[in-house]
Amino acid sequence: MASIKPLADRVIVKPDVAEEKTSSGIIIPDTAKEKPQRGTIIAVGEGRYENGTKIEMSVKSGDKVLYGKYAGTEITLEGEDLMIMRESDILGIVS
Repeated sequence: MASIKPLADRVIVKPDVAEEKTSSGIIIPDTAKEKPQRGTIIAVGEGRYENGTKIEMSVKSGDKVLYGKYAGTEITLEGEDLMIMRESDILGIVS
């Protein structure tokens, strides 16, 4: 099994599944589905250094987060779609 560990201030996020129906019951075709902007962090880097001082990460594995629409880089690892992004691309933690 392959694994990946993010470096510095990067995180790996598993995006939530895109909505397949609207609230009124209309089925959304694949071509019209919006890219999810929400997901769960599955791995976190060690943090970054700024002027010789280590800045710790403010998120951890398991956190549900919101991120920008065009944030990060999409990757596929063992058939699973994931995203790698900087911690600064995360807009907030969902509680």
